[in-house]
Amino acid sequence: MEQNKMGVMPINKLIINMSLPMMISMLVQALYNIVDSVFVGMVNEQSLTAVSLSFPAQNLMIAVATGTGVGVNALISRSLGERNFAKANKIAENGIFLALCSAVVFFFLGVFGAEAFMRSQTDVEYIIEQGTSYLQICCGASFGIFLEIIFERLLQATGRTTLTMCTQGVGAICNIILDPIFIFVFKMGVTGAAVATVTGQIIAFIIAAVLNAKKNPEISLNLKKFRPDLKAIGQIYRIGVPSIIMVAIGSVMTFCMNKILILYTPGKETAATVFGAFFKLNSFICMPIFGLNNGIIPIVAYNYGAQQKGRLIKTVKLAVVYAELFSLLGVLLFATIPHILLGFFSASPEMLEIGVPALRIIGSSFALAGICVSLGAVFQALGKSFFSMIVSLIRQLLVLTPVAFLLARYGQQTGNPNLVWFSYPIAELFSLTVTLICFAYIYKKIISKIKN
Repeated sequence: MEQNKMGVMPINKLIINMSLPMMISMLVQALYNIVDSVFVGMVNEQSLTAVSLSFPAQNLMIAVATGTGVGVNALISRSLGERNFAKANKIAENGIFLALCSAVVFFFLGVFGAEAFMRSQTDVEYIIEQGTSYLQICCGASFGIFLEIIFERLLQATGRTTLTMCTQGVGAICNIILDPIFIFVFKMGVTGAAVATVTGQIIAFIIAAVLNAKKNPEISLNLKKFRPDLKAIGQIYRIGVPSIIMVAIGSVMTFCMNKILILYTPGKETAATVFGAFFKLNSFICMPIFGLNNGIIPIVAYNYGAQQKGRLIKTVKLAVVYAELFSLLGVLLFATIPHILLGFFSASPEMLEIGVPALRIIGSSFALAGICVSLGAVFQALGKSFFSMIVSLIRQLLVLTPVAFLLARYGQQTGNPNLVWFSYPIAELFSLTVTLICFAYIYKKIISKIKN
């Protein structure tokens, strides 16, 4: 078989070749996230609040899907680097099986647990009703997002990132087109947004499955004779579970932040809406970095499997530089045009009053984020997702949430509600420190011992 490009193409060209298609598709995904909320915000601010409060549960579902995908991606790329094609096929088949199992679990969680989740955050009946409907649909049809992500990871693991750009792009565009149709033409409101979301995900899954069958010869699936392999599943989750926990920690943090904002800030639900809008805008900065990460994970994993030390180190260096460039762009945008960014969500005067200083303060934390995110991808590629989990745990639960609580309480007492937002740059500083310590350890124990 012809040598895989991840082992021979010049690194800078390879990173661009692998990452650019995924960065473009991630930007389209980020645009969809914003447009989705823009249309919901046109219904009314409470509808936007309902979607914002639904985010932690929806993000938990995405955590399981992407975390499983990280394990599958890294293991397949490493197996291909080792020229072990039978193992690559086995990992792929078990990854699909795990995606289906996860979809079944979230079907029941969403259908029977959505209302209780919404009531745990607010007592406004309209918000509860709209959020419950949104979550039940997104979780009930979650097979679309689970299978979309797993089939896209199969393409990414073999270097076919242009094809994943097609699947993600078409799914997101379908979502954007369907949003106004379901929300306004069919007068379905927040429910329509959920229907548009799952429809786009299902379309993307179908395209990704077809492309794997037609355009991905390095992976050969034989699902008719498939039997679950506990060893393969264990290997996937050994890498994937820390990634799942890492993203799931974000759901816990978001849930806690919503509670803190509703209890201790003058804006209450409006402050939580601002926080939800920030996450949508934040995705526009972070999604390209995540696209970069998705490109470098198979590169690092492949060259580690092939014992190509120089190529691995150069990949890490360039990834950090590119990630920081996007992060600094985020700092600039949030500092200079926060009122314009919030205006996309039909922000009320009260929302602008709370949101403008919030975005400026939180946006300053982006200056350090690129380094942390890109090195986290290296941890995952080398099978050390545990370190990424530790960094995320320290940043979001051990630092950000307690600091936000203390600053919100103090801000309430002193009449300075903006203090709560400083929890973000404080947490990011801790995150950078721990990330650098973990990378120094991995370099000494793993990277420096590669012979070639």
